[in-house]
Amino acid sequence: MDSQFEIESAYSDAIKFTKNHYENFPVLSFLVPKHLQKHVAIVYQFARQADDIADEGEFTDEERLTLLNEYELQLQQVEYGTHKNRFWNALHNSISEKNLDIQNFSNLLLAFKQDITKHRYLNFDELLNYCKNSANPVGRIILELNGINNEEAKQYSDKICSALQLTNFLQDAGIDYAKGRIYLPLDELDEFGVQENLFLLKENNSNFKKLMKYQVERVQTFFDEGEKLLQFLPFRLRQQIKWTVNGGRGILKKIVTLEYDVLNQRPKFSKMDLIKILF
Repeated sequence: MDSQFEIESAYSDAIKFTKNHYENFPVLSFLVPKHLQKHVAIVYQFARQADDIADEGEFTDEERLTLLNEYELQLQQVEYGTHKNRFWNALHNSISEKNLDIQNFSNLLLAFKQDITKHRYLNFDELLNYCKNSANPVGRIILELNGINNEEAKQYSDKICSALQLTNFLQDAGIDYAKGRIYLPLDELDEFGVQENLFLLKENNSNFKKLMKYQVERVQTFFDEGEKLLQFLPFRLRQQIKWTVNGGRGILKKIVTLEYDVLNQRPKFSKMDLIKILF
């Protein structure tokens, strides 16, 4: 009884945690069935806590890697059933109850470690390999939570998740550079005549605009392909994914409206934007 109480208490904390963190799109919208909300929230908390280790606070890179290794060890203890506190107890419960592949959680941690150790990407293939760990596992977990294990659906989900991650890279180009990172392929910077000091100067010149236009149009094709996922989804999840995809497209439109000047301002949604996208 005490154990079950602790699990439900951890789920309640996870729901509060999720609602108190800003994302482009509501993680726990009214479209998420009530019986799945606690599972979605605990998965979100797992990812956000790891992300905060990689990005927040005044830690050295070595300290961040040590903390992520400890976090990964706790995940392994969940797999073996030797977890020690109520958060990990609730995560174990979700993984067991919903038959989630724990490898997706491990892959997320690989991406957070990569954020610390790799700050430049030579080409688009390298960037997609990062998305394979940083974004695609989230979509696969959502499919599993909804009992969907179709391989074709997973491939389309990967397209959407990669598109959302790439959109976030474009949206946060200025913020990421301030952290010492560039998530645009270096060979494409060279192709469009964009020097790295342009990021430092925050210069939105014609070459940068052409580079960004190319990035935006390519991400749009990922969304186009990924939308084939919708045919595999139950009604409420289908509406949630439509909303999320439209949100991603909405950020891309805002980038275009800003004339690609993402180095000086971060495009983001207002509450009214989200309502318009929903309708």
